[in-house]
Amino acid sequence: MGLLEDKVTIVTGAGRGIGATAARLFAREGALLVLAARSAPEVEALAAELRSDGARAVAVAADLTTADGAQRTVDAALEAFGRLDAAFDNAGNGLVPAPLAERTEAEWDDTHALNLRGNWLCLRAQLRAMAAAGRGGSVVLNSGVGALVGGFGDGAQQAAKHGLTGLVKAATADYARHGIRVNAVAPGVVRTPGTEAYFAAGPDFAALVARSTPLGRPGLEAEVAEAAAWLLSDRASYVAGVTLPVDGGITATRRFD
Repeated sequence: MGLLEDKVTIVTGAGRGIGATAARLFAREGALLVLAARSAPEVEALAAELRSDGARAVAVAADLTTADGAQRTVDAALEAFGRLDAAFDNAGNGLVPAPLAERTEAEWDDTHALNLRGNWLCLRAQLRAMAAAGRGGSVVLNSGVGALVGGFGDGAQQAAKHGLTGLVKAATADYARHGIRVNAVAPGVVRTPGTEAYFAAGPDFAALVARSTPLGRPGLEAEVAEAAAWLLSDRASYVAGVTLPVDGGITATRRFD
């Protein structure tokens, strides 16, 4: 039996990167999937790929920074499968590094809209559905080491990710009594389509990652997905309110530069 056998699971930001890798892993672990992202072609292609491999998956194109978009992913789960058991709220973005005082209001607002407000809207819709059904459930937010430590040139995202830490704790305080577990994963530097340009620009970035990470390398998308799958599964049944570093040891050290 798979880790997520027969669990109806939403994955947001599923079109590429960690979200797409997680969707493929969750499918292998037996999940019934609702794949959500802003880009319809990406999530529809992934859903078709997973169905061709024998999984059950539906795609939803939605703007997850809006209440309507967030709710439509939950509605899709209920329509396709009759319930919602789990969610990996993975949608997020980053910015080119710059000192905090040099950020524009638009950069700040865009970062918080997707990384914090959008995750709250998705979580809110999921919690309402799970609490109303009375069967419990599990939600994992994809946060980042910026939720746990400071760093240079990334203040807007760090503020949003720190907000996710509070969101996880608040949701646990309010909904653990309903049997709903809310946790987060906090990846370090992971090789994704979004970070590949930094690695391709020259050796300096890769050297910085190796120097700042005790394990001496960037993370892999699959490593984050595996941690999320475990937290979503019944094997983590007594884990709630946790932001779990998946960072190669960055948060265990005194240095992040």
